[in-house]
Amino acid sequence: MIDYSLILAAYLFGSISTAIIVCKLMGLPDPRSLGSGNPGATNVLRLGGKKPAAITLAGDMLKGFIPAFIANLMSVNDQVLALVGLAAFLGHLYPVFFGFKGGKGVATMLGVLLGIHWAVGLATAATWLFVAKGLKVSSLSALIATLLAPLYMWLIIPSQPLIISTAIMTAILYWRHRSNIKRLLSGEEELIGKKSDVK
Repeated sequence: MIDYSLILAAYLFGSISTAIIVCKLMGLPDPRSLGSGNPGATNVLRLGGKKPAAITLAGDMLKGFIPAFIANLMSVNDQVLALVGLAAFLGHLYPVFFGFKGGKGVATMLGVLLGIHWAVGLATAATWLFVAKGLKVSSLSALIATLLAPLYMWLIIPSQPLIISTAIMTAILYWRHRSNIKRLLSGEEELIGKKSDVK
């Protein structure tokens, strides 16, 4: 029997918008209104620099990591673990506390993967860092890293529910990045760390 309270708690935890809270506490513009309009670490980096972006990144990762890690500690079955991770991810994308308008999910997905199995998360993060270091494009790094995430899950934990949930997160993340994909194809995507006009 599935414990839906655990899944609901994961969604509510994921619904806490780190970017909006960090920007408010640090006197920065609302990330939903300036820059890319996305309440995530990359946009906070453009608006406020490295420190608030690092805090946002850590918070968004923890939103995915903590529910999945706790579910793992509780020794739930793979189906429940997959649903808990997916719920935390969807909470970030569609937060009930912020009008269901959230971020794109890269950091939270990475946190979920780390909570499920450190090696899957580490492989995905290493892929992001490798691509980002070479190409300096956050969205492209995320698209490549998350595309490979289901493969890493299959190689490390050959569990059908976990592979499927990872593939679903990847598909949703690609949908959320459709505007980035258009800019990548047209050569207009911004480089990592480039400041937007916030006047």
